[in-house]
Amino acid sequence: MAGGSIQEVTLKNRRFAVAADAEVNRKLGGFENEVQANGDGSVRIVKTRVPFKLDGLQLSIDDNAGDQEFLQELADGNDSFPITITLVSGNAYQGTATITGEIQTSTMNQTCTVTLEGSAKLTIQ
Repeated sequence: MAGGSIQEVTLKNRRFAVAADAEVNRKLGGFENEVQANGDGSVRIVKTRVPFKLDGLQLSIDDNAGDQEFLQELADGNDSFPITITLVSGNAYQGTATITGEIQTSTMNQTCTVTLEGSAKLTIQ
């Protein structure tokens, strides 16, 4: 099994290429568990539901296509939107997300680093 780049991401049916050297952290979502001690030496498990997250996603930006403006419109909206990410391995994941954090485009690299978070789980297609 080999790791690798995310080839592309689709946000609300709009395709973006992803920088090949981007280090993206993927969290599928679901539950995080914490073990808490009881006074008698036994333990209990506390389960907390957490959203999925893609952090450090460097999208290739085309100013002529209004890509940064499109991303800002998604962030300004009140609804989550469908996303799909395709890995270089050919595996694809899908979910419903929103953009969190800043939306800044590097004019030198023509990339915009975004974080996507969503409800439920990021699921493999």
